[in-house]
Amino acid sequence: MDAVAAMQPSWNLGNSLDAIPEETSWGNPAATKALFDTIRGQGFRSVRIPVTWSNHQSATAPYTIDPAYLSRVKQVVDWALSDGLYVETNVHHDSWQWIATMTTDHDNVRARFDATWTQIAREFRDEPAKLLFESVNEPSFTNATDAQKTQLLAELNTSFHTIVRQSGGRNATRLLALPTIGCTPDQKLMDDLATTMASLHDPNLVATVHFYGFWPFSVNIAGYTQFNADVQKDMTDVFARIRTTFVAKGIPVYLGEYGLLNYPDYTHPAPIEQGEAFKYFEAVGDQARTNGVTTALWDPFSYLNRATLQWRDPALFAQVKSSWTTRSGTAASDLVFVPKSGPIAARTITLNPNGTTFRGLWLGNRRLVEGRDYTVAGTQLTLTAALLTQVTGDRAYGVNGVLQARFRQGVPWQLSVITYDPPVLSNATGTATSFAVPTQFRGDVLATMEAKYADGSNAGPASWTPYQQFNTAFSPDYAGNAITLTADFLNTVKDNAPVALTFHFWSGATATYHVTKAGSSVTGNAS
Repeated sequence: MDAVAAMQPSWNLGNSLDAIPEETSWGNPAATKALFDTIRGQGFRSVRIPVTWSNHQSATAPYTIDPAYLSRVKQVVDWALSDGLYVETNVHHDSWQWIATMTTDHDNVRARFDATWTQIAREFRDEPAKLLFESVNEPSFTNATDAQKTQLLAELNTSFHTIVRQSGGRNATRLLALPTIGCTPDQKLMDDLATTMASLHDPNLVATVHFYGFWPFSVNIAGYTQFNADVQKDMTDVFARIRTTFVAKGIPVYLGEYGLLNYPDYTHPAPIEQGEAFKYFEAVGDQARTNGVTTALWDPFSYLNRATLQWRDPALFAQVKSSWTTRSGTAASDLVFVPKSGPIAARTITLNPNGTTFRGLWLGNRRLVEGRDYTVAGTQLTLTAALLTQVTGDRAYGVNGVLQARFRQGVPWQLSVITYDPPVLSNATGTATSFAVPTQFRGDVLATMEAKYADGSNAGPASWTPYQQFNTAFSPDYAGNAITLTADFLNTVKDNAPVALTFHFWSGATATYHVTKAGSSVTGNAS
């Protein structure tokens, strides 16, 4: 328990040694010692180094791992250890590449799994105790019943444990992390893992699961654009289950991956509004501290730019880092929309102090004056018309200024003051593989899209909800003044059946648009 607690916080070297087929195949530069120096300098105390072995290993017996690749993995691990970091390494995408076929190819998969861990254990047997092994990442088994999945994972975890312990050296007592099916924190799956762990009679075992939040919010589907009560309850329920099942019984938990599934991704528009994402990360930090869970941020490339060793979004990282030690105040929104024309009215925003105390409002380095620039009544922060008039200036579309609500602790909550007009859509033609809705955003920001046929039934790949998935069915192109409807969306639309699209924007504005597909042709009409 003490060792895993000392690993908090943790970071993942994602999409590197786990990339297929080579370390740099998924866009990251090769890992360097300087990378781990940076991670240590930013306050992380451990790293997870996922490794995919299959592309550097014979697919037939004796399943030999390429010595050069094994040496490269050891070099990267040793760089992290030399910085004083705890390190966890594993068998990663092998889980779906070949381990998943264990249902129908049991003996060969088991032989390869055992051979893989025999070689890894031998190579690392004398490494410091700060190195942990994780048996397999997000294990799954094709065409297996739930009972079969439980049995197969228990078999792999038990074999992994036996092989490592019998390999000698420091492996005799090294901390070993065992996952649930899919690394999912479902109660039944965690109970199954607890049973396996109890059967091993080993005090040096760690339970590992992953957490990416309430799925509809994590990918922005079904109208879950906000960190609302449902999303919050899902989070608190998960951490309560983890605490009850493991932590309260003296079994440490390493949350080997956490984040949001599609946020941030600097190569696509953000599917989750920044303030809503910030509230999520703030709350994850609080839940982890409250429940005694060590968290490893999953970073495929999105947080740290590994070419420059700079954070892509310093404000986001500041929120994540602050959450390791304290709570931060937030608010119902971080967006304050002001109309382009007409009188400017005062705006009231609900603060979420999260146990801290509101200290005041700033514009840049200038502390604003309560009573003149803003008022506070309980958790209601009101921005005066005079302040908003000052910040918006000539009311150019977009962000005119950023206010900071500061609290007694944690990071300030930023309020972007935005001038807007309701977006305007235009008619267009295109194809089922390339269609864009001409859009004058006029300062507004797209939140989500509904799609329905004339009879009220849902249109699109997510037929169970009218609200389609952001960046999968549709995506804003702010620079190009368009909203793209993807081929994934259009290819599911019925021929000659008009679809009514309702675009929802963060200002509260909506815009309706009709698209009709006829074969490969698509026409769009603004309403």
